[in-house]
Amino acid sequence: MGMMTRSGDGERVVTYSLNVFVPLTNFCRNRCAYCGFRREEGEATLLSPQEVFSLVLRGKKAGCSEVLFTLGERPEVHPLAKEKLEGMGYRSISDYLEELCRHILRLGLLPHTNAGALSEEELGRLRRYNASMGLMLECASRLEAHRESPGKDPEVRLEFIERAGELRIPFTTGILVGIGESREDRRRSLEEIGRLHEKYGHIQEVIIQPFSPKPGTPMGNRPPPPAEEVLEAVRMAAGIFPPEVGIQIPPNLVEDVLPFLREGASDLGGISEITPDFVNPERPWPDLRTLRLELEAAGFRLRERLPLYPRYARDSSSMSEEVRRVVSRLADEEGYRRYPQKD
Repeated sequence: MGMMTRSGDGERVVTYSLNVFVPLTNFCRNRCAYCGFRREEGEATLLSPQEVFSLVLRGKKAGCSEVLFTLGERPEVHPLAKEKLEGMGYRSISDYLEELCRHILRLGLLPHTNAGALSEEELGRLRRYNASMGLMLECASRLEAHRESPGKDPEVRLEFIERAGELRIPFTTGILVGIGESREDRRRSLEEIGRLHEKYGHIQEVIIQPFSPKPGTPMGNRPPPPAEEVLEAVRMAAGIFPPEVGIQIPPNLVEDVLPFLREGASDLGGISEITPDFVNPERPWPDLRTLRLELEAAGFRLRERLPLYPRYARDSSSMSEEVRRVVSRLADEEGYRRYPQKD
């Protein structure tokens, strides 16, 4: 089963993190058939430091612990993106991210970066200034939806997740359900992630993410997967992963989270009260107060975590000194979010 812990009174604990979502750039080298985030060169944007920190400071004021960086992969393959980066004094997107994350830690928040497949050297540099990192495997089999996406090669993705394990980076990954894969593909994908976790112990959560169609994309007319298929994937994951690995269901991409929690999901991921889900902007976040009441009525207790899961927040052995300082202020003795904040 996934990381479904019980509180002292017998309620099952479900976790989430409070974040500010920063869509650093929608330049991307991949052309996934379902993606509504990527933009062509004439329309794509790259946020300036001023734009990033405007969002980050709003997040700090709102009490967020996590700054989630989501961006297109290898944006500098586009001449305009490269020009914009160089105009700000950076050779690559990873150089820019490193500088941003360093300053975010100084502000007392924790970065979590999902930048696509990076080199081992880039991963090592970003590790110092990130509490955790992520990369969706999506699928361990080659799919038509990824035909124009070199970065979605399953071998490239699995190798990246393995490199993160070698560097002891607390890691988020997962699968996309409903993009043309079979049931056997889903099982194999989850088993591949499980194999890497067994070897390195670094997978903190596995996301079971249902496909959400985007108008104007090649897969815009494809229906989302039936709820039962997503439930089956959650059950599958719960049977594959040990208890310490969280199984996440994005609460804005399903009609009702309760059936998924009953099947073994234990986490709702990052929820933002100030920024939309820029990858799925048509799907608003649930209201946290309402969600908390619904879960309590069903016997679940909603607890806020950091972008680090509690077991990683309690173990500072693999953290950099910069990350450790912030975690020590934000985490309580159990590794969850500390309230009220310790000065």
